[in-house]
Amino acid sequence: MAQNSNDVIKQIEKHYASLSPSGQTIAQYLQRNPIAVVTQSTSHIAEQTNTSKATVSRFFRQLGFESHQEAKNTLLTLREQGVPISPGTTAVLQHEQELNNISQTFDNIDIATLTAIAEKLANAQQITLIGFRNAYPLALHFRQQLKQIRTSVRLLPQPGQTLGEDLVDLGEDDVVVLFGFRRRTRQFKHVLNTLSHCQTILITDPTGQVYRDNVKHLLVCHLGNHLSSQVDNYTPFDSYAAPMSLVSTLCNFTYSALGNSASERVEAITSLYGDLDELEPSERK
Repeated sequence: MAQNSNDVIKQIEKHYASLSPSGQTIAQYLQRNPIAVVTQSTSHIAEQTNTSKATVSRFFRQLGFESHQEAKNTLLTLREQGVPISPGTTAVLQHEQELNNISQTFDNIDIATLTAIAEKLANAQQITLIGFRNAYPLALHFRQQLKQIRTSVRLLPQPGQTLGEDLVDLGEDDVVVLFGFRRRTRQFKHVLNTLSHCQTILITDPTGQVYRDNVKHLLVCHLGNHLSSQVDNYTPFDSYAAPMSLVSTLCNFTYSALGNSASERVEAITSLYGDLDELEPSERK
C-alpha cells in the first residue's frame, strides 16, 4: 500500500512525472474530478479518458495502491473522518442535499424523545452546553436561544480557560448538552467519561453512535457527503443545517414546556432591548 496514500490526489502529484502518457491523461481527469475515484467504475474512468480498464488498473498500481478499490476505500475512510475532499466539476444541488440531511435526521427522532429532552431542558436547575471546534457555534447559538426563555444556561469551554474547574461541580441532576461531530478532539472521550453521572444529551453525527451507552439521550444528525457510487451531488464540506434545525426544534419544544414563564421572560428581555437601545428600530410604522 502507498505511503500516505489516504489522499489519492497527493499521490497523483507525487508520481505524475513517472506516469505514461495514458497514465497522465487519467491523472489529469482525476485531478479535475477527484470524486470520480469513488463514484465511477474502472471501466467508466477508462471510457472518459479514452484508455482501457487495464490501463486504469495499472495507473492505480503505479500510485502505490493494490487496486482502484483500495484507492476508493482510502478516500471513503478519509471522508468519513470529516476531511473535505474537492468534488472537482461534479454538479451540486446544494439545497436538495440540505433537505435530505434534515429529513434523514428527523425521520429517526421520535416526538416522545424530543418532548422528554425538552422537559429536562425546561426543568433543569442549570444547563451546561459543551461544543468543540465546529460544534462550538452550534452550542453558542443554542445558549442564545435558551437564554431568552430561561435562566442558568452556560457555555463551555470558555475562551482561554480549562474545563476541569467547570466540570468538577456537575452532579447527577445536572443537564449537559454535548455536541460532538466527526473529527472530534482527543479530549472528547475524556469529557464524556467525566459526564457519565450527569443527565447528558449527546448531539452527534452517525459516527458518534459508539457513545450511545455513555449518555442518557443520543440524537443523530446527518451531515451529508457519505460517498458512494450513487452520489452525484457531493460537496467537500459537512453541512450543519440538520443540527441547527434540531437546535431550533429543541428550543421550540422547551418554550412550550416552560409555558408562561418563557413568554414572560421574552417580554422582559424585549423591554430591556428598548431601554438599552440595543437593537435597530423596526421599519414598521
